[in-house]
Amino acid sequence: MTTQPDTPLRDKPFLLIVDDDALICDTLSFSLTPLFEVLTSHSRPHCMQLLGQLRHLPELALVDLGLPPLPHRPDEGFALISDLLKVSPEIRIVVLSGQSDEGNARHARTLGAVDFVAKPCDPGDLQQVLKRALAFRALDEVCHRSNSASPLIGNSSAMEKLRVQVRQYADLPFPVLIEGESGSGKEIIAKGCLHHDTRRRSRPFLALNCAAVSPNLVEATLFGYARGAFTGAAAMKAGYFEDAADGTLFLDEIGELALELQAKLLRVLENGEYQRVGETQQRVSQARIIAATNRDLRREAKSGNFRADLYHRLSVCSIVAPPLREMGDDKLLLLNHFRHLYAAQMQQQPFDLAANAKDLWLGYAFPGNVRELRNIVIRLTTKHPGQTVDSRLLEGELDLPDEPVAVAASPALDEMTSEAIVAAATQRLRQRDPFSLDRLLDATEQGYIEAALKLAHGNVSQAARLLGIHRTTLYNRMESSSREP
Repeated sequence: MTTQPDTPLRDKPFLLIVDDDALICDTLSFSLTPLFEVLTSHSRPHCMQLLGQLRHLPELALVDLGLPPLPHRPDEGFALISDLLKVSPEIRIVVLSGQSDEGNARHARTLGAVDFVAKPCDPGDLQQVLKRALAFRALDEVCHRSNSASPLIGNSSAMEKLRVQVRQYADLPFPVLIEGESGSGKEIIAKGCLHHDTRRRSRPFLALNCAAVSPNLVEATLFGYARGAFTGAAAMKAGYFEDAADGTLFLDEIGELALELQAKLLRVLENGEYQRVGETQQRVSQARIIAATNRDLRREAKSGNFRADLYHRLSVCSIVAPPLREMGDDKLLLLNHFRHLYAAQMQQQPFDLAANAKDLWLGYAFPGNVRELRNIVIRLTTKHPGQTVDSRLLEGELDLPDEPVAVAASPALDEMTSEAIVAAATQRLRQRDPFSLDRLLDATEQGYIEAALKLAHGNVSQAARLLGIHRTTLYNRMESSSREP
């Protein structure tokens, strides 16, 4: 049984399955329906469209790596893991894929997947894996509730700088912009520091992920709506600004907000005024706005993809959540914090790291930041309770690079002078062979796109930054090339 997108039942955990093989989706749905309320999707765009229509986001996702338009490569699956966590940071993702080499498994876990299962698999084993992933989620919620200490753990200069910024801005009434990579703890900073450690701690704290709401519903979600304002608006409803009252409204992934809505948000920031959809009555918000993004909004503003006036209004008080690779020995402090915390919650003895494993731990860049570190600690606690983990065991959990392959250096196209390009073109055209400029340009573009996606492990936003274009442009060019015969 597959649930309609807008009416998931809540007596069972909600599981999203994404696989382009309809037979696999049907088989998995049949075997997993006794335990989960199941919704299926066949591609990343379709999946994200479905999520935008849901009233409740799934607790779990079972994701194939080989998705269209590149079903024989893991790029789309990797990108979907990132997209799912952007929309729902608490979702627990299990990868089920035939592209099951150890490198793909490690990278999927780096991006935020909690487990990796190779196809084909035993249905009973898969059920156990999903139950364990759901337990990880519940365990994490318990740990967060029981952790009353400061969420900022570490003694590095990056962490000290963050503490200074938090102290400076915590009790100010002005908006705060938190910038940082995925998994670096931006919502923890917003809720645990800029709200709970201020005079507003007894007031509401509401969080809205701008990437998680369908674009045509964001305005109504933020500002509320009047009865009859649009199809389905059977009764009036307050929005997040109204419900936040004089507390804090956290707008995550603010860079995903449409330009026309950015103008309305700017008006609220400037004078507090807004209107419910379908009303003319002016309302006034007293909420403090904290926004967060993993995008370079300064660059986005310069390129016209984000309003410059809104960026300057938000960034009056700006905080940078440092990536874990810049935090030095804090990696060990975080390791000790999480391993004791999770071991206590799981009623097990904490594992320990051997000396060679500690060196490996300190030298690892943690591209998934604190989220990746936390998931690694959970897996090690589950697999090796009370044991000493050596470097060999730890390597299996880390997304370590392959050995570099030496290649002959050649000048990049953008480094060639116009004279060199003309000379090369003249030589090519003199050959009198059949030639197509369109084919040459398309092949060159596709080659650079594939290289960028490979370097970014399928993360479209990172690939777009490598190529110096906006990610929407990259999406359009990828879709265009996939439609060509």
